[in-house]
Formats: sequence, structure tokens, C-alpha cells
Amino acid sequence: MIPPSFDYIRPTTVDQAVSALAEAGEDAKVLAGGQSLMPLLRLRLAYPEALIDLDRVDGLREIRPENGHLFIGAMATHHEVMRHPLIAEHAPLIAKATATVADPAVRHRGTFGGSLAHADPAGDLPAVALALDAVFLARSAARGEREIPAAEFFVDWMTSALEPDELLVGVRVPKLGPGWGVHYEKFHRTAQAWAIVGVACAVRRERGAIEDARVALTNMGPAPVRASEVERFIEGRSVSENSFRAASERATEGVAPPGDLHGSAEYRAHLARVLTARALTAAAAV
Repeated sequence: MIPPSFDYIRPTTVDQAVSALAEAGEDAKVLAGGQSLMPLLRLRLAYPEALIDLDRVDGLREIRPENGHLFIGAMATHHEVMRHPLIAEHAPLIAKATATVADPAVRHRGTFGGSLAHADPAGDLPAVALALDAVFLARSAARGEREIPAAEFFVDWMTSALEPDELLVGVRVPKLGPGWGVHYEKFHRTAQAWAIVGVACAVRRERGAIEDARVALTNMGPAPVRASEVERFIEGRSVSENSFRAASERATEGVAPPGDLHGSAEYRAHLARVLTARALTAAAAV
């Protein structure tokens, strides 16, 4: 199907991009890797009056250390993220989860920031950002730059806290130090399919016990969900199969999973408990 007509804008700087976004108004769309947007355009599920292509904007692909954190530019591709040595060393959960996104062709074109800004609850990266307490950096022509914590960024199904005139320029994630183990576990019916349920997990071991835990769930609601009860239960407990199994039983507390053709709410709840136990076990085997 042929997409509707629109104005095509191709800025070369962030300032030009946010100015174009402000001028175009609420009916503008930002094109990053295009792996989510282009199908919507072809099916006429999106009707932008202006398309702002970020492909030539300098500085949005940078990955760099920043005061105990890593800064990941919004236009860094999944392929670049999963292979970058700084991410492998300091944010391995991002590398592990990104390696499960779709297929190599999509990972070479799709972008880290584009996937997060799309805010699809079935996407793999939103739960990872939530588990790691990432901070999103948004910029507008009128208000400059602001920081949005991951806990506030994902608002609803495919809805983020970005204002219509704001551009996501990058994400800041804390570096994980020694003793941390990470894992991303997901269940999908076919290769490269969206996760029916996924679990992002990072735990820090010390003297045979879990001293810190961060767990978030994919596709268990209209936005990624922090499994706070799992975190509270497991912290301070011994590294053991029994501890992980007991903690995983709390994965669905306070969660209202959706039901659809891919699985009922009850099935998703069961998967969340099973996958949480697996993720904890794998992450703790540092």
C-alpha cells in the first residue's frame, strides 16, 4: 500500500531537528531506523504531515562514558549497541537484550532510541531501561533539554512522556560494577517474533547472597512493569534455587497482564513466574 503524502525534512544537527519538530507541530513524525514507523506508514495507520529524518544528524550515534554512567545516543543502531565494548563491560544487560531483538537485518537498521520512544510494551528494551533505572534525555526548541526517569517515561501502550515537540537525543544508564550478573529471558512462539513475556534481570552477589536486585517485565501490561515484590523478597537471601523459585512467585503481584490471541492473562502470569526464576538463576551465576 502507498503511504499518504507528507513533507520530508532531513536536518543535519540536533538544533535543526528540534526546530523542525516545533515548526511541524503535532502531526510530525520522527524517522530514526524506520523499523516500526515504515510499516505503519505503508498500512496508513500513521498520517504524518511531516517526516523528520534523523539519519544525517551528527552526534546522535555516540556511545560514551559519563560520570559513572554510559550515554547511548538515540540513533545508535541495535547492532552497534550489542557489539560496543563499553556496553559489554558496563551495561551487559542491554547487550544481551538487544541481541534478541528481531533479526540481523532489523538490528542493523533499527535504533536504540527509536525502539524506546516507540514504547511498545512487547518490545525488549523498555523493560531493560526500567530495570536499570535509565534516564532519558529529551530536547525541545522551546524548553531545552530535560531528563525523564525510565519509571516516568513509559506512560501507556505505545505512549511515552515525550512531548510532541521533544526529540529523544539519548539515554543515560548507570554502570554496573563488579559482582553484578545479568540476564534477559523471553518466550516467543516463533523466531524473531515479539515476546509474549520477557524478564530483564540484574543482581549483585556478595558472600553467597543477593545484595541488590533489579527485575522488570516485558508485555505484562500497557507499559513495562517493575517487579518490585520480587526485588524486595530476594534481596538479602541466599543464592539458591529455592530462593529464586519463591521470589518468582511474586512476579505477578500488582500486575494486570493482558490477554490476546497469543496468550491469556493467566498464561502470561504463569510465564512471568517461570521466566523470572530462570532469569534470576542465570543472572546469579556470575
